[in-house]
Amino acid sequence: MAGVGGRNAGFAWFVGVVSAAIVVTLLVLAVPMFPAASRWISEAAGVPQPTASAAATSAPLGCRDLYNEAAWAGLRWTEGAEMVASTDAPVSTAADLVAALEPQVLVTCTWTSGRGEISTTVASVPPDAGAIATAALPPLGFECAPEGDRVRCSRTEGDLLETIEAGGGQWVSTSQQAWHPTQYADGVAAAVWSRAG
Repeated sequence: MAGVGGRNAGFAWFVGVVSAAIVVTLLVLAVPMFPAASRWISEAAGVPQPTASAAATSAPLGCRDLYNEAAWAGLRWTEGAEMVASTDAPVSTAADLVAALEPQVLVTCTWTSGRGEISTTVASVPPDAGAIATAALPPLGFECAPEGDRVRCSRTEGDLLETIEAGGGQWVSTSQQAWHPTQYADGVAAAVWSRAG
């Protein structure tokens, strides 16, 4: 039987292999779009999707969650810096307030370095903790002011800078002994209350 003119078996195999490689490449490139495509299909079908804030608050809170990239790098690269995570009670000179509110500690992050020590505690407290702190802390030398939906009270004594924030059932307290990273308390509070919102 005579072969059909103009056809080459080697060339046909080459084209087949190249075509298969192209198909595999397209599938590999399409894989990252599968979650988005399934979400689009679900939305079109009216299936409710979890919100980003719900996903964030459902995850356990850890020390790494309290800092943006720049703050984390600055803390980690400070000479001799070490961090220990625990569920220890807040480090605070306002011992009576801590005893009265009984914060349910989610995490306490204690940093030590050649510059000093920082202890930050995130906890759950009663919803009226902000009002209680506003009444109890000024006699101890704290200055209190509203900060959005919470109250922030702070005091400085020598090398000690102490901050307590409470509102919406959340508590964040920080004790900075000699080591005072720029806007430390602001960054931590923003991280905590963005998760709660």
